Amino acid sequence: MHAPTLAEVALPSPEEEVWRYSRIAELDLTAFHPIERSTAGGSLPAAVRELLAAIPERAGAVVVVDGTVIHTELAEPLARRGVWFGPARESASAGTAGAGGEPVDVFAALNAERCTDPVLLHVPAGEVPAPFVVVDWLETEAAAVFPRLTVRLGAGAGATVVEWHGSADVHALACPVTDLAVEQGAHLGQVTVQHRGQRVWQIASQGSTVGQQASLVAAQIGLGGDYARTRTDCRLEGRAASGKLLAAYFGEGAQTLDFRTFQDHLAPDTTSNLLFKGAVGGSSRSVYTGLIHVGKHARGTNAFQTNRNIKLSEHAWAESVPNLEIENNDVRCSHASTVGPVDEEQRFYLESRGVPTAVADRLIVSGFFDEVLSQLPVSGVRPLVAGEIDRRLERSERP
Repeated sequence: MHAPTLAEVALPSPEEEVWRYSRIAELDLTAFHPIERSTAGGSLPAAVRELLAAIPERAGAVVVVDGTVIHTELAEPLARRGVWFGPARESASAGTAGAGGEPVDVFAALNAERCTDPVLLHVPAGEVPAPFVVVDWLETEAAAVFPRLTVRLGAGAGATVVEWHGSADVHALACPVTDLAVEQGAHLGQVTVQHRGQRVWQIASQGSTVGQQASLVAAQIGLGGDYARTRTDCRLEGRAASGKLLAAYFGEGAQTLDFRTFQDHLAPDTTSNLLFKGAVGGSSRSVYTGLIHVGKHARGTNAFQTNRNIKLSEHAWAESVPNLEIENNDVRCSHASTVGPVDEEQRFYLESRGVPTAVADRLIVSGFFDEVLSQLPVSGVRPLVAGEIDRRLERSERP
């Protein structure tokens, strides 16, 4: 059976709960064409070279342009230890790249059918202190790409990963899938920075499984795109597993930044803690809907979910819908959400000490994001994100 063409794909409806508040009805798949994997190499785009230069201390790097891997690097001592970082098709460990479970939606299913050059990071054992960097870049007008990153950490292993989604100024569609597996006693820190151009539609999904006494810190930074959505599924499958989910996002212009999260507790004594913080200016919109699910056998669960949003203009809009589904009485769970303007008391405090209003607002919003940025598991990403937030705050102050 052939894979359906984009014109044959049935899109979900905003009437479905998981797509409520989305702009999915505006998506015209016929405006894009899939890019076939190229066998030819290519030079790195200048913006990609600048990004890699900004994270010089790294264990390795993979660059994917329009869905094809064009550059790989891996420290030789790690290769000798059995670490693999590169195209999954070339790896003896490629069998570990297909254990991500059933696709969560039609876009993840398209990725499974059409991903031309999946990337695999496999750390079988040991600690890797420097981060692995994956840059996923879009260059072609009207392209539809389906990148995939699979990360596998063996028992007791430790690693950090930066996944950077960027693009030239193109109208394109990206449907990336990130699949994370953290085995017993391992710990993974992962940061995804979504900084696509303002004409890109991105519909992404990230799924993770966390084993016994293992830990995951997964952070998202949402900055780019016309409409950019990420669904996050974190499954705590082993006893005493923990998952920390972080996000910082800043919408401007007419952007929509859309986040759906599922914290799934399936084993006893598991812990999850979610903190998503966003700002929206101009006529931009943000959507957050999240579910904490505690299974019947997940006694001793500790699960927390917090979403905070600041509106920087009267035309901006933020939706925040946290949810709980609990099937065991021996748990501690909470959720909280807020949507509102810059805090008047904080502004007055700064103004009373001679700080101009615009500067006061910038300081307040920068401090608002610090709680998330200070917890990013890859410190080299923090100044890059903080710098972009500062530039957006400066733009929002202009008449």
